Amino acid sequence: MDKLRIAGGKRLVGSIPIGGAKNAALPLMCASLLTDEVLTLRHVPRLADIDTMTHLLQQHGVTITLLGANGRSNGQKNGGVTVKLQADDIASTTAPYDLVRKMRASVLVLGPLVARHGQARVSLPGGCAIGTRPIDLHLKGLQALGAEIELEGGYVSARAPHGLVGARVVFPTVSVGATENLLMAATLARGSTVLVNAAREPEITDLAQCLVAMGAGIEGVGTDEITIHGVERLHAADHAIVPDRIEAGTYAIAAAITGGDVELLGVDLPLIEAPARVLAEAGVAVTATEKGVRVAAGNRRPTGVDVMTEPFPGFPTDLQAQMMALMTVAEGAAMITETIFENRFMHVPELCRMGANINVHGASAMVRGVPALTGAPVMATDLRASVSLVLAGLAARGETMVNRIYHLDRGYERLEDKLAACGAAVERVRG
Repeated sequence: MDKLRIAGGKRLVGSIPIGGAKNAALPLMCASLLTDEVLTLRHVPRLADIDTMTHLLQQHGVTITLLGANGRSNGQKNGGVTVKLQADDIASTTAPYDLVRKMRASVLVLGPLVARHGQARVSLPGGCAIGTRPIDLHLKGLQALGAEIELEGGYVSARAPHGLVGARVVFPTVSVGATENLLMAATLARGSTVLVNAAREPEITDLAQCLVAMGAGIEGVGTDEITIHGVERLHAADHAIVPDRIEAGTYAIAAAITGGDVELLGVDLPLIEAPARVLAEAGVAVTATEKGVRVAAGNRRPTGVDVMTEPFPGFPTDLQAQMMALMTVAEGAAMITETIFENRFMHVPELCRMGANINVHGASAMVRGVPALTGAPVMATDLRASVSLVLAGLAARGETMVNRIYHLDRGYERLEDKLAACGAAVERVRG
């Protein structure tokens, strides 16, 4: 397996282009199942998760063509691509275990398949080992729209032979995935559907905007109550994916942890408002520029800041591990509290191997900053934990070897190239 070798102590200076959001691209790709016409998506990142979704949709019968920014087939190595998807004929309504187990977002084919084809059989999902993350809200929501649900042999079977019917769905807790699945399913339901306590993440707004471009009737986009007026069919659309706020936040923290000065290109400051606010409290300057956002850390250690993860617009759980890495070298102490997933501190033992002082108490971790970390061999456990170890390695004295970086390839496009372009001493070691 590939590894990353990092020689720490290099200050990051330069600019980093921010790609399209993985967490927006995946549901948008599933939206292609809702129409027999072509859905064109721009700024799709080249990631392992995108490849997994491509293979899943292809076995459903979706024709997928990758184009580079200049229109050449097969895309370009150095950036996102344009993807054309057409599900003119659904060849299979089964999402098999071998594909779904690799990525939790695979369950997002469930709603579109039931809405358009009247049935679906989807394996219970996999993904990172950061908690149970059940899909009961997805299933209860579909049942509210009239679908018949059965669980058997590790698969979800859903049937709506006479079509889905609009309903009022109240989510007891905020769920991004359930909101996305129900949002897509409701576009082809008869009548109107109201989603109450819906997630408000920018990726959901992006999905809704694409669905509207495809002919859906949606009100309340960006709020916690979304109304969808079902239509008989959706049509072709051309949609540019929102920039990846988690990638942007990760590189912002990379600049902060190395005392660097980096401009994040193509992202607007409001998209990363919560992490920018925390960085500012830690003494890092985050300002809007004509091309994006500048993150300038200065010559002093960051100040310890307490952080609690929350649904958007709160601090994102997908930046918790990265912020913890920054707090390990902060002046003073910081309390990191995780409220979204119950098993998302698996990076803590690896950070401690590098000299971090962290004590976990249930859903909170007390981080007492140390003057410097020390390079060490570490093991990646999930996507965001992986990149937190990379950030720690950038700041550490000596060499850090990050193992099992296939997690990184699920969510970060050309990570080592983007960091090296700003002065980091980082290289991929082929395994």
